[in-house]
Amino acid sequence: MARFDRLTVLNTFVDVGFVPLFYNDDVDLCKEVIHALAEGGARIVEFTNRGDQAMEVFKVLVPYFAKTEPQVILGVGSIADAPTAGIAMAYGANFVVGPMLNPEVARVCNRRKVAYMPGCGTVSEISAAEELGVEICKVFPGTQVGGPGFIKAVTAPMPWTRLMPTGGVSAEEDNIKGWIKAGAVCVGMGSAAVRKEWLAAGEYDKITENARQVIQWIKEARAA
Repeated sequence: MARFDRLTVLNTFVDVGFVPLFYNDDVDLCKEVIHALAEGGARIVEFTNRGDQAMEVFKVLVPYFAKTEPQVILGVGSIADAPTAGIAMAYGANFVVGPMLNPEVARVCNRRKVAYMPGCGTVSEISAAEELGVEICKVFPGTQVGGPGFIKAVTAPMPWTRLMPTGGVSAEEDNIKGWIKAGAVCVGMGSAAVRKEWLAAGEYDKITENARQVIQWIKEARAA
């Protein structure tokens, strides 16, 4: 069962602005990475369902962080169907992210009032998601569907729409500020948030500093 209510989760997405997504089958390594992200201010983390043991690892991480860093909000990503979403929520997922819009996933999440962020690549998909109760739509793949220009074009006639680009978001000042200034309420970032070379070298401090810097750029873009 989710520890955080849906409103708290959604407000944290918006407030922090940065949602790192990550997967590894090594539980101890995952703990180190999430600790490092949280230390940098990224206290909302998407654990992606991209390995055979992903859910089993997630099942261990949820109670661990509930005790060690209770401010950390853990959710799951790469969820394509309702049964998998149900398993994730049973293990304590506070939010569910998918690569595409699935109405059945939206319904099962709504029953438990768990936030759902589906991947959308057109105005029609975004509108359909909103009709299903989605508050923040994941624009995916962000660069391929049009980049910051797409965000700006959509939110002009639909100012109520909240978008989170994922795919093509990099840890570079111009890139981050470009998305935010275009109207994105937050950004999702994968390999640029947790680089393989940092993991291989055990340089978790670099993950922390990277997260801190990205969040600072987001604050600056919003202030501007």
